[in-house]
Amino acid sequence: MATVYDFSATDIEGKEVSLDSFRGKVLLIVNVASQCGFTPQYAGLEALYREYRGRGLEVLGFPCDQFGHQEPGTNEAIRSFCKLNYDVTFPMFAKIDVNGDSAHPLYRWLKSAKPGVLGTEAIKWNFTKFLLNRAGEPVARYASTDKPESLKPAIETALG
Repeated sequence: MATVYDFSATDIEGKEVSLDSFRGKVLLIVNVASQCGFTPQYAGLEALYREYRGRGLEVLGFPCDQFGHQEPGTNEAIRSFCKLNYDVTFPMFAKIDVNGDSAHPLYRWLKSAKPGVLGTEAIKWNFTKFLLNRAGEPVARYASTDKPESLKPAIETALG
């Protein structure tokens, strides 16, 4: 079985990053957007990151423009928006697709490993969250409506 460490992605600065660089960390992988009703979740994601990164949590943000054209900006515009409005310090990646033929391989794997409601794999909206354990395996999938702070018990468990 694959783990998250088998994948790489381009960060928001344009550099290729092997996800193996996060080996041994608990990961919260989120498809994000700047013009969505759930965009204020950036604050909650950043709060989780600041609270738990010392214990091994990494939040990885993947901008996506597949839902209502709510992430129309360039990677530079996204990075600037996140810094200015939410002081985001967690790792952000370049804009990707999470559904369809052009879906990033990481998201194909995540959706297959942790399908959503009724077994559907498709990501339904922005701010769908995947929690991965320290072995790089997905342990939970959360809907857009699940607020970041509601994930604290699961994060605590995953951190050990």
